[in-house]
Amino acid sequence: MTQAQKGICAEPNLHALYLTFTVVDDDTQAMRVKLARILDLFTHFDEEYYEAMVSGVLAIGTDYWYELYPDIIPNELAPFPCMNCDDRSAPNSPGDLFIQVKADRMDICHAIGTEIIQLLKPHVDLYEEVRGFRYLDGRDLTGFVDGTENPRGMHKFDVAIVGDKDPDFAGGSYIHVQRYRHNMTKWQLLPKGSQEDVIGRTKTDNVEYASDKKAAFSHTKRTSLKDENGKSIEMLRQSMPYGDMSVQGLYFVSCASSPEPFIKMLRSMIFGDEEGTYDKLLDYTTAETGGAFFAPSITFIKRQAKD
Repeated sequence: MTQAQKGICAEPNLHALYLTFTVVDDDTQAMRVKLARILDLFTHFDEEYYEAMVSGVLAIGTDYWYELYPDIIPNELAPFPCMNCDDRSAPNSPGDLFIQVKADRMDICHAIGTEIIQLLKPHVDLYEEVRGFRYLDGRDLTGFVDGTENPRGMHKFDVAIVGDKDPDFAGGSYIHVQRYRHNMTKWQLLPKGSQEDVIGRTKTDNVEYASDKKAAFSHTKRTSLKDENGKSIEMLRQSMPYGDMSVQGLYFVSCASSPEPFIKMLRSMIFGDEEGTYDKLLDYTTAETGGAFFAPSITFIKRQAKD
């Protein structure tokens, strides 16, 4: 039986470390072995510091996959879906490996990150490092509760993890990441009621607007999608706020059994509905990076390291 990576469906933590790497050599056999060792690092720190609720995700970029595992390809592996419309965009950025480390202690995230860097150093360059944190009671820096629409309980495994439809990759997950930078000055000039209209929820008590009260431009309207049968199109988000006193934003991470939910959500946000009504939140935040990855099962990574 395949074993999914723990971090894909992990419960929210207090801290996160997001690392994106570009691979600079062609020693794929060494990389396959070292990726398996990274999984061992996650396990070691999880067991050694069990109270910190450590978890990790290791995912391979869609372009690099064809070099690393050329003989076996996930059915729906695809590049990041770059999109542009007027002043709204979803750019692609370099990324051969994506690693997410989460824990309730930032020092543990740092310690794991340090060991990962040392392990991979001869083969990679660090493209980006972002440190995420839980803000207040699970809110985005806009002040609104984030992740409200996430699937709960065992259902999240059905949403986030590939099943028997692609048996070679059962236990894996399609990962999409974007680093959004918020224009907090512009956002804070909006009255509270206008902010709530943009999001489609109340700010203080996190109550979603009734469907007939939501504006077509609201974030919840543009991201809560249904298929032709009226079934919700879902993904599991592992996003967290990031920032300092100069720059603030959201590091968005989605996990799904297919790339389609993310692609449809992004298209709805940027291009909007039939009338071109886009997600008004994009007037206040900008995606500066984007990447598409696949996180194979633990079973797959360890088996490939031995071949």
